[in-house]
Amino acid sequence: MAKFELKLPKMGESVAEATITSWLKEVGDTIEMDEAVLEIATDKVDSEVPSEVDGVLVEKLFDVDDVVQVGQTIAVIEIEGEGTESVTAPASEPIVEEVEAPQVVEEVAQTVVTAKAVVEPVISSGDRFYSPLVRNIAQQEGISQEELDTVPGTGKDGRVTKNDIKAYLQSRGSQPAKIKKVEVKPVKVEVSKSQPAKPVEKKVAQQAVVTNGEDEIIEMTRMGKLISKHMVDSVQTSAHVQSFIEADVTDIWNWRKKHKDAFKKREGENLTFTPIFMEAVAKALRDYPMMNISVQGDSIIKKKHINLGMAAALPDGNLIVPVIKDADQLNLLGMAKKVNDLANRARVGQLKPDEIQDGTYTVTNVGTFGSIMGTPIINQPQVGILALGAIRKVPAVIETPQGDFIGIRYRMFMSHSYDHRVVNGALGGQFVKAVKDYLEAWDSDREI
Repeated sequence: MAKFELKLPKMGESVAEATITSWLKEVGDTIEMDEAVLEIATDKVDSEVPSEVDGVLVEKLFDVDDVVQVGQTIAVIEIEGEGTESVTAPASEPIVEEVEAPQVVEEVAQTVVTAKAVVEPVISSGDRFYSPLVRNIAQQEGISQEELDTVPGTGKDGRVTKNDIKAYLQSRGSQPAKIKKVEVKPVKVEVSKSQPAKPVEKKVAQQAVVTNGEDEIIEMTRMGKLISKHMVDSVQTSAHVQSFIEADVTDIWNWRKKHKDAFKKREGENLTFTPIFMEAVAKALRDYPMMNISVQGDSIIKKKHINLGMAAALPDGNLIVPVIKDADQLNLLGMAKKVNDLANRARVGQLKPDEIQDGTYTVTNVGTFGSIMGTPIINQPQVGILALGAIRKVPAVIETPQGDFIGIRYRMFMSHSYDHRVVNGALGGQFVKAVKDYLEAWDSDREI
C-alpha cells in the first residue's frame, strides 16, 4: 500500500496560512476522490480541503485550531500502490518538446484540440475555491478561468465539485454543433508529461498602469479583494437611495457621562454610545418589519429574527460585520456586553464563523472617523444600512412653552441607505425618523 500526503493548498496570493476549524474525517475512515477531509478558515472565510485520491485516512498531523502554513502536510491517506505521493509539484523536471499548431483549423462542434493546449491554468479566484482535481479537469478539457467561474457549484459555499464540472462538460457536449474557421498562428507550446501543456509565450491585453520611479504598487489582500467584490456586487444589485435626518442626543450624552464611570467600575468595560443606538434601531425594525427583509429573485423574504450587523474596523484597515442575534430581545446591559465582546474579538481576529452570518440589517458608525454623515453601501442580501455620524456640540433652536431660544446641544446626522427596488421613500424615511424619535425620547432617569 502507498501513502499519499495531503497538503494545505494555496488559496490566494496573500494567504500564507489557515486555521483548522474541524475535521470531517477521522483516522480509519474511507475517503473518496474530491471528498472533503477537513474545514479551514482564512481571513474569516471558510473553505474545505478535498482529497485528490481514493483511500483511507491513516494519520492527522494537526488538531482543530492549529495554524497550518500553505504547502504543509496536514494528513496522510493510504492508497493502492507503492511509495509515497504528494499533492505538490512533480518530483522531476518536466520534459519539454516543441510543437507547432496548424495554420488553419476547421472546427466541428468542439474539435478545437489546439485550444486545450494553450489554455491558461485556472486558479481559485475571488470567493470561489477550486480543488486541485477540479483545476486539473478544467485544464485537460480546455475550460478557461472565465468559463469555470460560471459553472454552478453544489458544494459548501457554492464550491464546484468533481460531479459539477463533469455535469457541465456533459451539457456543454450536448450543445448543437457550430462550424467555423479559426486562423491560428504558429506558436511554441511546452508539452509536459507531468502536467498539461501551456504556452511558452502568450500576449495578454492589459490596461496600462502609469507609474513613476517613486510609486509603490501594493497587492490587495485576500480579504480586501472579497470586500471589493462584495461592494461592487451590491451596487450592481440594489437601487441605492439615501435619506438623512438629524437627531438631538443631548439627553443621551449627559446620561452616559453620568453613568460611564460606575459602569466601568462595576462591569469592567466601557459604556459606549453604540449599544444605545443599536437598541433604538432594533425597536424601529420591530415597528417597521418591512425594513427587516431580503430579496430573492421576485420574492421578498420577511425575516422573523432581528439580527443587527455592526460594522467594525480592523487593524489592517479592512472591515468586518459581526452580528448581534435577536437584538430586540436584549436589554441595554445585555446589548452593551454583546457589542463590547464582538468588537473586541473582531479586532484580534477571534470571531467565530456564525458570528458574522445571518444579519438582517446593518449599522455603521462613520462618526468614529470624524465624518458627520455618509452614504453607506448595503450589505447584501439586506435592504438597508444606517450610518451614524459624529456627535457635535452645536448651537440649536430650543422650543419651550415660554418661547424659542438658542442653546448648546449635542446633535448628530443619521444617513439611511435602502434598496429602492423594495423600499420606497416613505418607508425609508419613516424608519430613520423612528430611530431619531427613540433617541430623542431617552429617559434621563434610566438605570443600567
